[in-house]
Amino acid sequence: MTLRSLTLGTGSHQLETSALGYGAMSLAGAYGAITESDSIALLEHVAQREVTFLDTANIYGDGESERVLGKFLKHRREEFVLASKVGIEKGAGVGKRRARGDAAYIKEQIDHSLHRLGTDHLDLYYLHRVDPETPIEESVGALGELVTAGKVRSIGLSEATGEEITRGHAVFPITAVQSEWSIFARDVEVHVLPTCARLGIGFVPYSPVGRGLLTDSFDSEALPAEDIRQNFPWFMPENLPRNAALLAGVRDIAAGLELPTAGLALAWLYQRAAALGVQIAPIPGTRTAGHWDQLQRGVDVQIPGEAMAELDALAGQVSGDRSFDPRWVSGGREGLLPRG
Repeated sequence: MTLRSLTLGTGSHQLETSALGYGAMSLAGAYGAITESDSIALLEHVAQREVTFLDTANIYGDGESERVLGKFLKHRREEFVLASKVGIEKGAGVGKRRARGDAAYIKEQIDHSLHRLGTDHLDLYYLHRVDPETPIEESVGALGELVTAGKVRSIGLSEATGEEITRGHAVFPITAVQSEWSIFARDVEVHVLPTCARLGIGFVPYSPVGRGLLTDSFDSEALPAEDIRQNFPWFMPENLPRNAALLAGVRDIAAGLELPTAGLALAWLYQRAAALGVQIAPIPGTRTAGHWDQLQRGVDVQIPGEAMAELDALAGQVSGDRSFDPRWVSGGREGLLPRG
């Protein structure tokens, strides 16, 4: 299957990449165990399908995801657009992590990431979360200095508000913004995506299939105790039955279009992004080649208007917030998600 390419950002900090990227958090065991050999085989499968955009972060498995990617990229680094993130320090459990974006920390962590990845530069380096104790201008300024130093080609922000994106972009050009966006998670459409469209910034949706919820393989009865999703409101016992019922409706629409549900979820994103005037490169993650092929089937599909309207109406019916702490994501800080 041929995968088209696209451009994120504008001007001298444009990034040419595939229209679909691979999000490598799954390689660190967040959704279940995976061996290094299986990870390498999966990455090879993804690469064979013309995916050139690989996304990771220093926090994924305390560097394990970066280390595995580094092993895969050995002797073929030039074939890929490589992104990583900095700005989260691990704490005592989910919700206890700390956002950290001071200049000293950013400049320290880039060298650790480059070492694990086995490269001398990143194509895209994000601030993973905005640090409430550090002005966004300081964080973006430090990222910009890494571009000047040749360690980074372009910079991005993750889960930043529209106002934070505007302030950061005034300090140094932002090439891409990464946040959760899917049929079920729509808060970024209020402020974040209009800001990206206005400033010519690309958008990278993570969790485009709702952490596996928007797939044909999701089983609400089979989430293992160690699965990270147990900590997210959508998957909690008081919300999951209603959300599983909504999923059934999405599956029916996908079946009517002869698409896998995951493929439909991606097709919806591309079509919605085009309507909003934003260039996107989603980064779904998976541990299996079969699931990847289901995802990729949605890249160049046109969904009929009636089906789009049905899917558009679902977000308002979803039970629970998309984050365990609304203050941890852009929509929560913009007042679009309830604060617990």
